[in-house]
Amino acid sequence: MTTTLNTSSSHHGHQGHHHHQNQQPNIELFSFEEVKAQLDPIVIENERQQRVKYVLPGDTITIDGSFMRGHGTYHDEFVEEQDQDEDEEDLKGASNQLEKKLIASLAGVVEPINRLISVRPLRTRYNGAIGDVVVGRITEVQQKRWRVETNARLLSILQLSSVNLPGGELRRKTTEDELLMRQYLAEGDLICAEVQTLFEDGALGLYTRSLKYGKLGQGTLVQVSPSMIAKRKIHCHSLPCGVYIALGNNGAVYLTTTACAEANQGGFVIDAGAIGAEERERVARVRNVVLALADNKIALDYGAVVAAYEIAFEKLEFEARDLLRPPVARMVADQTRIHLLSANLITV
Repeated sequence: MTTTLNTSSSHHGHQGHHHHQNQQPNIELFSFEEVKAQLDPIVIENERQQRVKYVLPGDTITIDGSFMRGHGTYHDEFVEEQDQDEDEEDLKGASNQLEKKLIASLAGVVEPINRLISVRPLRTRYNGAIGDVVVGRITEVQQKRWRVETNARLLSILQLSSVNLPGGELRRKTTEDELLMRQYLAEGDLICAEVQTLFEDGALGLYTRSLKYGKLGQGTLVQVSPSMIAKRKIHCHSLPCGVYIALGNNGAVYLTTTACAEANQGGFVIDAGAIGAEERERVARVRNVVLALADNKIALDYGAVVAAYEIAFEKLEFEARDLLRPPVARMVADQTRIHLLSANLITV
């Protein structure tokens, strides 16, 4: 498809150097190349950033034996065979005093703390914190509690005493409530909850004692990296386009229509009525916007999703399916990044 777009007249000095500006939306921004240096955190001129060292599994971090081994590292006392071929004479003399090499066991960033060296993984499962909003799926019904898959290292726990009963009653849970647990939440049900406690073994304790949490009805679930969810005070929003979005800190993003979300009433009255084609397309648009932003490493929050939706479908007039193509997704993400930077909604 071809779209003709007018560029702003506010940067005459830049248009001569960047002829591709006329393919960008009508937002007063510089091209992505002009702010790329500001956006790349590794280029920031300070001592801490200059010392950042990325390693892959098997990379040698140091041969200084005085450093202690932390998470993501191990000691290796063997001499590599390829070195023996290069210079056997030198190694014969050195074979008596083999030095310990500290080697990375995963891909990530080297983090030295005094004499302790560990590697922080670039990709990891969700590490919960108290107060986080998560979207999870019930996997097991046990005595007085449910087990929930939340993309963490262990299954999370939702106690029977931590849920609102139908009608929002606040009372002690009885044996009868235990027998009806599967009627409240069964295996496979999606829930939105808040992290209340962290158990000693690392499992998360959830609670849904608020009408904004609880069982989720029909909608779409998108899984992104937990690091792509920006931490905000509010994680559940009704977007201007009529789509309800729940941005779980665990990387699970739940989408449905605003009408369905309002009809759920705390998760026990689920609206199973048909959703029209127009509403479904809007949900699909937001889903593709979320994936485009996450794939291009833009943190997801209310401002980023709304800006990307407006740029993709109102400024550039793309179809929902167009965002599934990586070049289009990159174009929309670049424009969103520059827009957020110019509006001071993100800081570098």
